[in-house]
Amino acid sequence: MTVNLRKVAKRAAQYDYVLIVMRHAKTEFADGIADIDRQLLKKGRQQAKNAGKAIKRMNLIPDTIECSGAKRTRQTADCLLKVFGDDPDINYRAKLYGGGMQAYADRLARAKDKVRTMMIIGHEPDVSVCSCWLADPDSHKGRMDKLRLGFSPATFAVLGSDKPFNRWDLHEAQILGVITAKDCDE
Repeated sequence: MTVNLRKVAKRAAQYDYVLIVMRHAKTEFADGIADIDRQLLKKGRQQAKNAGKAIKRMNLIPDTIECSGAKRTRQTADCLLKVFGDDPDINYRAKLYGGGMQAYADRLARAKDKVRTMMIIGHEPDVSVCSCWLADPDSHKGRMDKLRLGFSPATFAVLGSDKPFNRWDLHEAQILGVITAKDCDE
C-alpha cells in the first residue's frame, strides 16, 4: 500500500518542527571497495531524485541537511539538492557514518531554534533506530511497525513536534509517515 503524501504533508503542517530521517539511496556492492566509498547506482540516483520530488510536493524542503560523509550519502544529498535548489544549508558529518544514535542526537542538540525543517541522511540501522527512539510509542501503530522493520534504500521517516530540535527528547516526536522509494515513484 502506498503512502498518501498529501496526508503526510497535512499532518506535518500541524507541527512547528519537522525532522526527515533518510537512508541513502541504492548503492553498488562493496566488491573490493571500501564501504565508505561505495557509490549510488543509476537506480539509486533516480530513487533520490524521486524522494526529493516527493519531499518538495509535501512542502517539506529542509532548512538544513545533516549528511554522513560517506560517498553514497553525499551523492544522495546531491540528487536531492538538484530538486530542492540552493535553499537548504548542508553539513557533511563524519560521525553520521557509524556513530550510532549518539551522532544523530548530537546533530539535533546543536540545531538552532530558527531551523524548522531538518533532514538527516545516514545509514541503516542508525536511521531506523534514531526514528524509533525519537517517535512517541503511542504514535500510529502501522507507522511505528514500519520503523521497526528498518529502512530500505531511499526510505525516509517524517517526524513532528512543537519543540525546537535542540529540546527533543526520546519518544517525544510524532511519526507522521514512513515513505519508501516505491511510494515516491512517479
